[in-house]
Amino acid sequence: MEQNTKYELCIIGGAGHVGLPLGVSFANGGVKTILLDINKEALVKIGSGIFPFRERGGEEALRAALRSGNLFMTDKSEAISDSKFVLIVLGTPIDEYMSPQFGGIMRAIDRDIDRFRDGQVVILRSTVYPGTAEKTQNYFHEKGKNVRVAFCPERIAEGYAIEEIKILPQIVSAFDDDTLREVSDLFRKITPAKIIPVKPIEAELAKLFTNAWRYIRFAVANQFFMIAQNHNLNYRSIEQAMKEDYARNKDLPSPGFAAGPCLLKDTMQLAAFTNNSFWLGHAAMLVNEGLVNHIVHTLKREHGESLKHKTLGILGMAFKADSDDHRDSLSYKLRKIAYVECREVLCHDPYIKDPKFFPLETVLEKSDIVILAAPHQEYLSIDHKKYPNKQFIDIWNRLNII
Repeated sequence: MEQNTKYELCIIGGAGHVGLPLGVSFANGGVKTILLDINKEALVKIGSGIFPFRERGGEEALRAALRSGNLFMTDKSEAISDSKFVLIVLGTPIDEYMSPQFGGIMRAIDRDIDRFRDGQVVILRSTVYPGTAEKTQNYFHEKGKNVRVAFCPERIAEGYAIEEIKILPQIVSAFDDDTLREVSDLFRKITPAKIIPVKPIEAELAKLFTNAWRYIRFAVANQFFMIAQNHNLNYRSIEQAMKEDYARNKDLPSPGFAAGPCLLKDTMQLAAFTNNSFWLGHAAMLVNEGLVNHIVHTLKREHGESLKHKTLGILGMAFKADSDDHRDSLSYKLRKIAYVECREVLCHDPYIKDPKFFPLETVLEKSDIVILAAPHQEYLSIDHKKYPNKQFIDIWNRLNII
């Protein structure tokens, strides 16, 4: 480490779902790491050894990192100047037109451009629109900064980051061999897994292709489910017949809400990159986003006008099972549509605090129709047979409803 640097690594966005597990892992790997984030409340929790969101093994790893003396946190951007490596983890959302908003990273760099100094390596970790790494490298050159840029996409499943960082191959990319070697050496400190070097544009596309592929696979399962339901057939019976002792179909996922802050967004970024000619991606979006409408439409077909007099219960408002992250969750889209079609909508989630939610017992007792939207572990012990006069809808097939 250079003599004039206090830290080996600064993570911008270090209190978030990607930055914090990564920072904890680096600190436990012997890297002097500082987490830079504007979320002061989260930083206070982190400093006291509390993970601000659900992460398996998170608090144990966090406390070990704090004890090691390698983990620091701040909301002051001066930490950028004090670091050899600066790793950026910022959201890259899409707008209301499903187009990527890729200016966030550049604005963040521009805001603190005087904090960056010659000799530093900036690592982009966020999923980005193809060409962003090159644009960032050129921007530093235009500003007269001898700052080298690398792109190393995160590949973890949210909630399991600390576990997966240790075992998953790390894709690394840079615009010169020296930077590639330095960044590869940095990541080897947190994982014994393989380091995969590629060009920056290849790394950017590898991440987008990965998330789009997952999104398309979920869409296939959801489309099959809707086809079966539209013909009054039991998709579970069909799915079992397809998969049982037949290895070629084992990779077909089960149907369910495909949502969250990554899959749709990254599929639409890829669509924009192809000048909106990524037909598979657009089709997947229509299927996955349309599953909510399909469920409500099926209820209207079954109940007719009486649906307006029924109470609908939604179990699970997070975007996936056993998570407290509600970003882009389709459960909220379901609630919005159900408010129009039903008399009342009652929601519950064991991990998300919301004064508008109801206790689980209330939702089960007062609802005429109960939808398992996120299959949290807590819900899997519900005995639907205890409520013979209620309709349970479980697209995930976790409640053993025939």
